[in-house]
Amino acid sequence: MSNLPGGESAARTADLPSGIEPAVAHDPAPEPGTAAHDAAASKEAAETVIKAFGGVRGMIDMTLPGLVFIIAFNVTHQVAPAAWSALGLSALFVVVRLAKRETIQHAFSGVFGVAIGAWISMKTGKAENFYLPGLLYSVGYCVALAVSALVRWPLIGVMLGPITGEMFTWRTQNPGRLAAYTKATWAWVVIMGIKPVILFPLYFTGNVNLLGWLKVALGIPPMLLAMYVTWQILLKAPPPIKAQTDTE
Repeated sequence: MSNLPGGESAARTADLPSGIEPAVAHDPAPEPGTAAHDAAASKEAAETVIKAFGGVRGMIDMTLPGLVFIIAFNVTHQVAPAAWSALGLSALFVVVRLAKRETIQHAFSGVFGVAIGAWISMKTGKAENFYLPGLLYSVGYCVALAVSALVRWPLIGVMLGPITGEMFTWRTQNPGRLAAYTKATWAWVVIMGIKPVILFPLYFTGNVNLLGWLKVALGIPPMLLAMYVTWQILLKAPPPIKAQTDTE
């Protein structure tokens, strides 16, 4: 047996019966109240951003129907086939999620928006109207974000609170997180406001091709940027204070 450090443990490992793995020592979890614990809690809370907005899958569900519409319109030069193609894809996303027993929140909101756009475009015969509901939604969303930040009920906090388990403790017990959620909400106003600022002038020109391709191009990147900025803000915020339930 070796007298070197670790020799005894190596010998004990060799004596273990076949098929039994030795226990591996893990680093202990940070003690509550320490800076390391707070940093870990803030990091865990920050990572809920992707989950709250449906992740990459949710963004794809909301972006691809618009791409299918503009491709089908260029092939057929008719509004109805393009609208039905986009609507069919959105419905397929919902069916697939139901079959996999996944949440249909983002897929359903996508099919709802596509259905309205398809109906308006077919009713008016103008392809650009397929994108009108989405543009109006973008404006309304930015206005709602701005108002929520002004009245100290930032929507980013409202959305993330139930996921992090803090509910609304950030409003009454955690001023640092209230400030972080407010800052993140304003970041969403600025970043997501880029889309309607660019696309609305194109809508009024009637240039369907440019409008459609830019709508697709401005679908995922701004949201990823907004999510990244939010993640960075929440990494530096105080950790969430968990809400106490009745049973607790």
